[in-house]
Amino acid sequence: MPRAHHPIFDPAERELTDGGFAREEVRLANRNPGTLLETLRYDVTPPGLHYLLIHFDVPHVASAADWTLDIGGLVERPLKLTLDEIKRCAHRTLRVTLECAGNGRAAMSPRPRGQPWHHEAVGTAEWTGTPLRTLLERVGLAANARDVVFYGRDRGFNGGIEHDYARSLSPEQALGEDVLLAWAMNGAPLLPQHGFPLRLILPGWYGMASVKWLDRIEVIDRPFDGYQQVGTYIYRERADEPGVPITTMRAKSLMVPPGIPDMYSRQRLVEFGRVELFGRAWSGAGVPIAKVEVAVNGRWHEAVLDPEAGRYAWRGWRFEWQATPGEYELICRATDSNGERQPLEPRFDRGGFGNNAAQRVQVTVR
Repeated sequence: MPRAHHPIFDPAERELTDGGFAREEVRLANRNPGTLLETLRYDVTPPGLHYLLIHFDVPHVASAADWTLDIGGLVERPLKLTLDEIKRCAHRTLRVTLECAGNGRAAMSPRPRGQPWHHEAVGTAEWTGTPLRTLLERVGLAANARDVVFYGRDRGFNGGIEHDYARSLSPEQALGEDVLLAWAMNGAPLLPQHGFPLRLILPGWYGMASVKWLDRIEVIDRPFDGYQQVGTYIYRERADEPGVPITTMRAKSLMVPPGIPDMYSRQRLVEFGRVELFGRAWSGAGVPIAKVEVAVNGRWHEAVLDPEAGRYAWRGWRFEWQATPGEYELICRATDSNGERQPLEPRFDRGGFGNNAAQRVQVTVR
């Protein structure tokens, strides 16, 4: 269906603010739970603990038998496939860390109104599916193919524009050997909220590219101009600049907050003595983590890295802290093998995207 602009949905309502969270933001937070930081100890995040960002509504697909995937446009042999037909193709399983591009938005100042993520919009799962390349080679891309567009069944308004959620890749990106059409998460069929019955998994990229509830792939001869491709998910400092499209994740680390929390403030209380700090670190595009550092009241120490768990999966790290009574700020930061290191403070982005500033945890040792 064609896109339609509806003035009653005013994009100006989401201008930058330094104020408290609006009612709409709180409602978004209730719809889109994050991964609990204490569950970073799981190598693979259980599906019910993996973060969610659902832009519109979860589409109702009663049965995989009611669903097909259409592949058309500028292809030599258009296809309509059932899930069973896709599953009969050669498949593979990849352990992949996904992070929302807006993770950390709540710490930016000023910030745009939107999903108020702090640190929790990240998770790692084992995704099983058919390599997209297998099906694209089967249909045959036309010589003038410019973009491969992925459409989900979820539909709504964003920026005043009505649209199906859709993203695109260049043919070269879409033919990458690790791009999956996934039908299973951690060895089980996808849950409705995670894209049942089929979703795209684009390892190494921020999560917006891994389109859920996928039911149509269209090859076109021009750059795709859908809202989720050109109207958002772009790094911008000013509203009037073209900006840079968001693609792969930035280097980042998180720690499991030590000790026990106050229920409301989440302030941590730790017993004195030996405390093992533990966390996860990751980067984008399959770039390995080279180092994680931990600061205790400003003094930096290098953590010990766990073995790598896969090209696209987060990596565990550990640091032994001899805690003595007092007040402390703990910070962790990662550096990847390309030399990208987390900044200590958020870099400004008008959309609240890509904040990989180092995590800070306030601790009282008794």
